[in-house]
Amino acid sequence: MVWQLQEAKQKFSQLVRRAIEQGPQTVTRHGKEAVVVISAAEFRRSKGVPDFKQFLLSGPSFDGLDLERRRDLPREVDL
Repeated sequence: MVWQLQEAKQKFSQLVRRAIEQGPQTVTRHGKEAVVVISAAEFRRSKGVPDFKQFLLSGPSFDGLDLERRRDLPREVDL
């Protein structure tokens, strides 16, 4: 859908809801396309930004690291 800037300002909540539910919304200024309002999910997809779970799973593997804890007792400290 195309919105004139004045209408987009007056009905911003509706503009945001439609961007989420129906997809990108174009806003014009002086009859020319000025901006496109998209949902955050659509923005992430277009930028190739993974969600947080995907980000964590895409990290390096720790399989080759030696992560054993030392079993000796801690040092004694005088308090």
